[in-house]
Amino acid sequence: MASIHGHEVLHMMLEAKDGFASVEDLVAAIEARFGAAARFHTCSAEGMDARALVDFLAERGKFVPQAAGFNTAPDKICAH
Repeated sequence: MASIHGHEVLHMMLEAKDGFASVEDLVAAIEARFGAAARFHTCSAEGMDARALVDFLAERGKFVPQAAGFNTAPDKICAH
């Protein structure tokens, strides 16, 4: 199975206008879209499952708080 870049998850998040109420909701959405066995990579990490990717993205400030939860923003996605 090919590894999926974390940018794909950030773009998926942008499509969800209402955002995500919790980390668990985001992990479930990632697994529903890409599969529970999917593995992810970024520019500086690889081999992550959905939960590890969410933790990685959160640590790097990729999430934007909303009234009820969080989402991301286009300026949080690097363009390379």
